[in-house]
Amino acid sequence: MLASFSAITTDIAAAEPFPRSSPEAQGVSSQQLLEMVTALDSEIEGLHSVMVVRHGQVIAEGWWAPYAAEHNHVLYSLSKSFTSTAVGIAVAEGKLSIDDTVLSFFPDAAPATPDRNLQQMRVRDLLTMTTGHQDEPPTAVDKVSAKSFLAEPVPHKPGTHFKYNTAATFMLSAIVQKQTGETLVDYLRPRLFEPLGIENPQWDTNLEGIALGGYGLRVRTEDIARLGQLYLQKGEWKGQRLVDPEWVALATSRQVSNGSNPASDWDQGYGFQFWQCRHGAYRGDGAFGQYCVVLPEQDAVVAITSGLGNMQGVLDILWKTLLPAFHVAPLEQGDPSDLNAKLAGLMLPVPEGEIHASRGTARFPKNDEKLESISWETMPEGGLALVSIVDGKEYRQPCSYGKWAVGGTQPGGEKTAGSFAWTKPSELTIKICAYETPFVTTWRLTFNGAGSVELDREWNVGFGQQKAVRLIGTNEEN
Repeated sequence: MLASFSAITTDIAAAEPFPRSSPEAQGVSSQQLLEMVTALDSEIEGLHSVMVVRHGQVIAEGWWAPYAAEHNHVLYSLSKSFTSTAVGIAVAEGKLSIDDTVLSFFPDAAPATPDRNLQQMRVRDLLTMTTGHQDEPPTAVDKVSAKSFLAEPVPHKPGTHFKYNTAATFMLSAIVQKQTGETLVDYLRPRLFEPLGIENPQWDTNLEGIALGGYGLRVRTEDIARLGQLYLQKGEWKGQRLVDPEWVALATSRQVSNGSNPASDWDQGYGFQFWQCRHGAYRGDGAFGQYCVVLPEQDAVVAITSGLGNMQGVLDILWKTLLPAFHVAPLEQGDPSDLNAKLAGLMLPVPEGEIHASRGTARFPKNDEKLESISWETMPEGGLALVSIVDGKEYRQPCSYGKWAVGGTQPGGEKTAGSFAWTKPSELTIKICAYETPFVTTWRLTFNGAGSVELDREWNVGFGQQKAVRLIGTNEEN
């Protein structure tokens, strides 16, 4: 029974960038990689980045503009695999055991009379999503806490009922913070982030200052690949041990069953915050297409960020196009120019239409969006300057025609890029991409004459309604 590991060495200098290599030198055909990237680009709308690592060498990498290598990206539930890693390190340091009961850490947050199932729930059950809950406890930033988690009924015996449970991962974060006195970011910084070269991790917290654990982490695409490579190397990095190999084996193997569909990569079993995949692979993943796919048999890692709905479709393309590309021995050097050109030219779709000089202001009556007005003006160089007033505050967004212009912000502080076109003679379409998130908002201003203007806003992905209520305002064309 796993209880604790020996101490792990963490005194390591910051990592250098991943070494780069031609695909053929690592036994992969450039042409087959081109087929993979082309399929991802043409068959799946909403890819943001892809990085393929073979034998510890990056052999292909690309970002769909305005996304870029240097930007962090929201991971959503891919954060869970980092939280699992923190638990594994804390176990190695003797801070806790996976067989400790959850109640033992939070006696003051427990119900007055906890039932038998809650009393039996262990850290292991949090890790495997088998807490015994029928309904997931609250997960929102302003509601998730140890108290709200422990107040939820536990009708099933822990360890017997798989229920995907983001609040359970929050509890892992809370336990690590309780036992170490540090948030996940502070705890992992010298033990994982700095050794791997993850320079600017950002992790949202609940109202008590506890990292959300199950979501809320932002890192770069290469940082995702580094975590995968660490697990592929059984917890070793540059000759130093960061994570115990026994933890790696347990975390990435089938601990519980979660379905029986042989065609689904969500029915192959679950480990310690890692999913089992088909073809001998395993992965961490997050909503809207954030992936860290590890292929031990091929000695490879694939990191992907996205803003899409068809998560299985991405994996299907990998299995179809990437798996056949791997060869045991190096290949004769091919011509990578087509692959490199494809990777360098990736871009999210922009509005298609015309460009012509225009400026004006649309004003809206009081609304739930608190959007007061939108002003736009075509610039001499052909761009569009967009200014919106939301709840009395001004937000500026530069937009380009046929490409993306960075430099904007939106309510909440997200950095944005914009693109525009007149998609009809009376319709101005603007896309705004919050390029550290999966979200792209499409704004359509339709001018109906007599000074009337309609605004429709639609999001590419979302947990709820993706299309906002139409706003009707007045157009003050200048």
